Amino acid sequence: MLDSMFDDVKRMDKRQFIYQVLSFGMIVSSALMIWKGLMVVTGSESPIVVVLSGSMEPAFKRGDLLFLTNYQEEDIRVGEIVVFKIDGRDIPIVHRVLKVHEKEDGTIKFLTKGDNNSVDDRGLYAPGQLWLDRKDVVGRARGFLPYVGIVTIVMNDYPKFKYAVLACLGFYVLIHRE
Repeated sequence: MLDSMFDDVKRMDKRQFIYQVLSFGMIVSSALMIWKGLMVVTGSESPIVVVLSGSMEPAFKRGDLLFLTNYQEEDIRVGEIVVFKIDGRDIPIVHRVLKVHEKEDGTIKFLTKGDNNSVDDRGLYAPGQLWLDRKDVVGRARGFLPYVGIVTIVMNDYPKFKYAVLACLGFYVLIHRE
């Protein structure tokens, strides 16, 4: 089977091969444009995230795909599920707002906690940080698809699998003639 794929590539003339490479480039650029469009529409730097841990069970399980919005004019309320980033950490965290603290000058700070955790998130925050600010929020959960993101988790846990899948997809696009 693998030999027949390589034979297909060998039989392609230069023009067909360039056409396939350009088609692959169009697919990749289309995906990037859709992602950027979602960022504009939702107001979130990351409009879709995957739940990576069990800290929000039973509301969300590991591998659930969350859809986010981050409209600045909407106030953050107790009970909402937010996705936030901490300075010095790359991976955003999905937790529920536990308390909201409004200062006299109108600024709002809030405290979060995972539904499946026994204590609040102050231990996760940056050193010396006791509350989250609005700037820390990546988005609010508006909907989810259960277990769809498990593919992302598997690809992150097994990088060789990820590269094998990407190589197979790239190769398929290059040899597929339609």
